[in-house]
Amino acid sequence: MDVSNIVKRINELFNITNEEIYSKESGLTYHADKKVKKLGYSVNLTLDTIEEARIQGVDMMVTHHDAWGELYELKEACIEKLAEYGISHYYNHLPLDDCDFGTNDSLLKKLNLEIVKRTHEWEGLYFGRVAESDEKIEFNELVNRMVNLLEEPVKFWRFNDKKVKRVGLVCGNGAPTDCLKEAVENGCDVYITGECNLSTIQYAQFKRINLIIGSHTFTELFGIESLALKLNENIKELEVVRLNEGHYEVNN
Repeated sequence: MDVSNIVKRINELFNITNEEIYSKESGLTYHADKKVKKLGYSVNLTLDTIEEARIQGVDMMVTHHDAWGELYELKEACIEKLAEYGISHYYNHLPLDDCDFGTNDSLLKKLNLEIVKRTHEWEGLYFGRVAESDEKIEFNELVNRMVNLLEEPVKFWRFNDKKVKRVGLVCGNGAPTDCLKEAVENGCDVYITGECNLSTIQYAQFKRINLIIGSHTFTELFGIESLALKLNENIKELEVVRLNEGHYEVNN
């Protein structure tokens, strides 16, 4: 299938209310101008994921993140490598955080939590959620669910002794305290995200809300996986594979 047709199929999955914002937050970064038989998905576009795509014989990559601009010279290096290998690349960022099959909704579904509110609005897109458990659960049980789901250790801080009923979530980077503040204002017992810093922890301690911090990559994996699997359902001749990404472990 042509790359342009795959991008068209992707766009049809989204309720696009603002074309300008959608085009700024998604799109093709490299078109190899060849038919796509095998598509690979990952959260990040890096030289390592491109190499993984080459090894797996992928014709097109679909990722949640483009190469970050602040990682100086990485974007140019990725485009050069994609051209060398003849691999097309498409990314979808905030629209995938917002949609009902994306990063936040997919993670909450796997945690067996029911979404009650879309939160953290930017330009008409909502990159956070409030969800609830049918029954109150122990905080440690929720931590264990996260560990088993992400298949990696998570950081957690317990700042209250309540069982968990209501959860605030921002997949990826919800470290800013204004993100946490919205979870507090929504009466959440625990806040889950993929990044934190000292102010995140101190504000959670001040507001007595529990914290669970996974990684930016693996809190968002299930959203891009969901997008890829939808393509697989809609385009029967398309083979879809996951491109493995390493776990980044920070040693303090």
